[in-house]
Amino acid sequence: MNRPRQQVTTLIAIALTFGSGAMDVASFTKLGGVFTSVMTGNIVLCGLAAARGSVSLIAHTATAFAGYVVGVAGGTRIAWYHTGRSEQADDNDGSGAWAPHVRAVLLAELALLAGFAVGWWASGSAPGGSLEYWLLAIAAAAMGLQASAVTQMGLSNVSTTYLTGTLTGLVDSLASPERRKREGLIRPGVLGGLAAGALLSGLLVKTAPAGVPALPVAALIVVVLLSSARPADSGRG
Repeated sequence: MNRPRQQVTTLIAIALTFGSGAMDVASFTKLGGVFTSVMTGNIVLCGLAAARGSVSLIAHTATAFAGYVVGVAGGTRIAWYHTGRSEQADDNDGSGAWAPHVRAVLLAELALLAGFAVGWWASGSAPGGSLEYWLLAIAAAAMGLQASAVTQMGLSNVSTTYLTGTLTGLVDSLASPERRKREGLIRPGVLGGLAAGALLSGLLVKTAPAGVPALPVAALIVVVLLSSARPADSGRG
């Protein structure tokens, strides 16, 4: 991968992680105290809920888990469909984040995030009742689509929705006595993006909750624009 293409891929990964961090804060503070992207955390919360007999927390974790699974499965099917339609297209259509089937999955995620924003604003930024569950499911499905898109991009060393493995890889690389390859910016970048998205979302939840959905939506719009305009020298490096 040549340098300009790698740099844009890094920006895409950071923007996606920024959005997932913002969404996780929104769901944790306003949608039942669960996550929309960190399914490991939700499984732990579900176990805790079962131990405490909390039906509400079990219902919320189950909703988030189901939404995420549907999102991943839907993203895989969307990518498969668009890959099949473009089988005869030439290689100039792009690969990785620039592949047509990846953009299709990202656009599907953007549609879900837009729907989430409408529901959030309709509730006065304080969803409750059945709408709370619907918004949680939509947000988790959007994160599932995002995880599927990242897999389709071929980013095997990072994730934008669960980052324990990314942190482990970063620390392992930095601590290795044989530093034959310099640690790139993508892993520290996505970790920073996650923290920044969570920080800004937390500030908005406290001061201007109506603006919370704008963070993941804006981040994904940036990603779609970047994935639509291939780098000028995107040939083989």
